[in-house]
Amino acid sequence: MADSSHAATAPVRFRIEPKPYSEALIDLAQQANITLVGARVCDGAAAPGLTGRYTFEQALDRLLATAPCGWRLVAPRTVEIVARPKAQPAVPPPPAVVSELVVTATKRARNPRELAVAVSAASGGALEEAGATDIADAAPQLAGVLATNLGPGRNKLLLRGLSDGAFTGRTRSTVVTYLDDVPLNYNAPDPDLRLVDVERLEVARGPQGALYGAGSLAGVYRIVSRKPDLYALQGEVRASAADTQGGDPSYAVQGYASAPLWRGVAGLRVAGYSEVQGGQLDDINLGRENVDRTERRGGRASLRVEPTDSFSLTITGAGQHLRSDDTHYTNPGMGLKRANRIPEPHVNDIALGAVTLKGTWRGLDFTSSSGFVRHAYGSFYDATLVQNTYTDFAQTSAYSERSRTRLFVQDMFVAYDGPRFEWLLGLYGSATAAHTPTELLAQSTVGGTLVESMVYADDRRDRIREYAAYGELAYRPAPGWTVALGGRVFTTRTRTKSDVVSERFEARTLDAQQTFTGVSPKLSVQYELSPGDLLYGVISEGHRAGGFNSGGAEPIRPAVLADYHPDRLRHLELGAKLTFMQGRLGVNSAVFYDDWHNIQTDQFRMDSIGIPFTTNAGDARILGVEGELAFRWTENLLVQANARYARTRTRDPNVDAYPLLSDDLPGAPAFSGAAMVTYQKRLAGDWLLRLTGETAYVGRSRLEWQATSRQEMGGYARTRLLAEISNRRVGLQAFVTNPTNAYGDTFAFGNPFNPNQTRQVTPQRPRTFGVTLFASY
Repeated sequence: MADSSHAATAPVRFRIEPKPYSEALIDLAQQANITLVGARVCDGAAAPGLTGRYTFEQALDRLLATAPCGWRLVAPRTVEIVARPKAQPAVPPPPAVVSELVVTATKRARNPRELAVAVSAASGGALEEAGATDIADAAPQLAGVLATNLGPGRNKLLLRGLSDGAFTGRTRSTVVTYLDDVPLNYNAPDPDLRLVDVERLEVARGPQGALYGAGSLAGVYRIVSRKPDLYALQGEVRASAADTQGGDPSYAVQGYASAPLWRGVAGLRVAGYSEVQGGQLDDINLGRENVDRTERRGGRASLRVEPTDSFSLTITGAGQHLRSDDTHYTNPGMGLKRANRIPEPHVNDIALGAVTLKGTWRGLDFTSSSGFVRHAYGSFYDATLVQNTYTDFAQTSAYSERSRTRLFVQDMFVAYDGPRFEWLLGLYGSATAAHTPTELLAQSTVGGTLVESMVYADDRRDRIREYAAYGELAYRPAPGWTVALGGRVFTTRTRTKSDVVSERFEARTLDAQQTFTGVSPKLSVQYELSPGDLLYGVISEGHRAGGFNSGGAEPIRPAVLADYHPDRLRHLELGAKLTFMQGRLGVNSAVFYDDWHNIQTDQFRMDSIGIPFTTNAGDARILGVEGELAFRWTENLLVQANARYARTRTRDPNVDAYPLLSDDLPGAPAFSGAAMVTYQKRLAGDWLLRLTGETAYVGRSRLEWQATSRQEMGGYARTRLLAEISNRRVGLQAFVTNPTNAYGDTFAFGNPFNPNQTRQVTPQRPRTFGVTLFASY
């Protein structure tokens, strides 16, 4: 039941052993580098296997020649498996299984419905259809994902509400962001890469320390880019324009091209984009309108070489420049206006290079990934309200913080998959060098010229080395049962040097180092009720190393806060992945319990107001439940939804920092959820009409740890409506975001130099109308 209205692609060599159709189809998708959904439609039957060189269309036709299912092309290189019609004329609607894309979150290509891990995935095609260009836009398709909203390139990702605080600083991120096989962040805010030419997004929730190390305390967020096609030319261009009520217009242009350099052996793929998001806030003090304009531009190039069927080499380079002209907060009662003394710009630039080798030999799969990341970001804050602490001679003052981080990482592993056993063994090493100078600049106007003088500075340098060996062994003791045991042995070495100088206070230096060694274990048990239906339980752990504080006009008091200690999270999860109504309804659910000891958190000093420091807040226990579903109401109507609820109780506060803790984790609402409804209908010829409505709700949360703090935020919904008409080559989308023009406080923070604790709010972007045109070949 193939859709023959597409153009054939070039042949690929396939080697698929006899196995159930659902598993054989996943192998085919991986070998052909295509996206495939609905594989479980062929449950209960065995495929005969396939060997030889075919186009992926020919391979599907041959593999499914006698199968109880067929296939159809729903987008370029995106295939949907559908049931074959019975004797009756009605054709059953295609399945709506949650997250059936092949994922690599466990470092091996697997159907997530076969894994004892809470994994969500969204294909690049699904993201484009919904108009999603960043992780916040993708929330309706990815369960448990939240982010702070300080501004583009300044936000902090959260999974399952496991928040160590609302601010970023020295402590390592709880969610590690990957581009393909390279981690992008250590303690930096999320780089906010625009999602262009993406194969899929993957989110693995819960501690992934056994395979990914310290940065995955709450989970892993992976962007998987599309790889070069070694046989056919491909390309696409998209252009968008949008108008925001009361703000400046926005626009974006993006595109990609892929071409074989040596047919069947080597190919090159390039992608690029340029985007301007118009400002929406007016500064009445500075006399400027729409001050918070943001620009983002970047690109990616990938060279892929496959000299044999069992070996591949991929070389990738990528970079992005992001700049906001000003911050995005205001004060209650001012609407979309503000009254700052100076502009507060922000820059976030990232560049990376990566080399990935993959090979197969005698049943062993080998992968080696080497990457280099250079991440530079900085912010400028109005510090006038605290300038008298540092100087008597200033009209205004600005606080400048910058970070220049270089990360080299090497990860290699060998995996084996047998009939009863499968195992994975790996080695990991990384070297991080960060230079983070901060300055407080006294500003005066002399003869009409702005003169700045440094009255405080902390010139800080950090070096972190991490080495680890990790592995996992899975055993199938009986049909349907799998028991897996894994772990990671690691050593983290840190060294910090700092020189603090000040106009009023005594200069001081810091040179400190420490070594942290530990083990992150993992144990899982799962039972497959039927192909695609799974019950599982998992126990895992996550750890983060400690570090040192250096900033402030005077040394931090009490002295016990001069350093912060390692923290540890122990995790227990029970989950189910089930389908009903002949695959029309797919449900994933999990109950989880986390015991988080000695939680590290980034905060701001009260004695040197606005200067960041890191400390341990105390302990917390979190009991939560989450669920996601996809329901194919009719052949044309698909409903997707996800939700999460968690109950937190803190205990054993660090009395030197917080004598009394709130029961809630800062920035983590007890409830969040999202939903998306998609309706599509075939029109004349190959034209398709698609209507999409989505909403994501973020509940109320606190800004700070202190029980005495009353600053709250959240309780808002992000809504988007979209209509698309397209065929296989061209299309038009029209969309509206925030159609009700709601004004919700998305983040109750903007500037730390706020001695009077004046409330700050970050409003939602007002109602915005836009269009997107696209054409592909």
